[in-house]
Amino acid sequence: MPDYIQELRKKVGNNPIILTFAGGILVDHRQRILLQKRSDFNRWGLPGGALEFGESAQEACVREFKEETGLDVAVVGLLGVSSNQIQRYPNGDVAQAVVVTFAVERTGGHLRPNHEETLALTYFAATDLPPMLNEQHERAIQKFFASEYPWYD
Repeated sequence: MPDYIQELRKKVGNNPIILTFAGGILVDHRQRILLQKRSDFNRWGLPGGALEFGESAQEACVREFKEETGLDVAVVGLLGVSSNQIQRYPNGDVAQAVVVTFAVERTGGHLRPNHEETLALTYFAATDLPPMLNEQHERAIQKFFASEYPWYD
């Protein structure tokens, strides 16, 4: 099946659209969370990405984790849903991002930042977080570390 967003963008160009994303928070044995340094923005964020047509949010979260981190994960719970972020991409695309964030646990795989979307993968403590990709990711991480979930906005 062709890439849903690429096919959609062929029709609408850079015009604003609404997209649904899914990602997760993975915690290591030291209570640090895994963050991905993204190649498109050169900034840190939670692993995750857009749903493909016909895919559930859970399926997208698991698929994106594998693609971006090399890790196999299982979704263990819903952390929150955010829908109030307008994201402008370096290529000129504009989208309102609806993000479903899950708690995930590692079930296998090997951490490897060699995907075209991933510059680095690092676990961070709540007190040592880098600047984030956007406010949506920032709020999700803050809510997680404050145990304020499920959240929605």
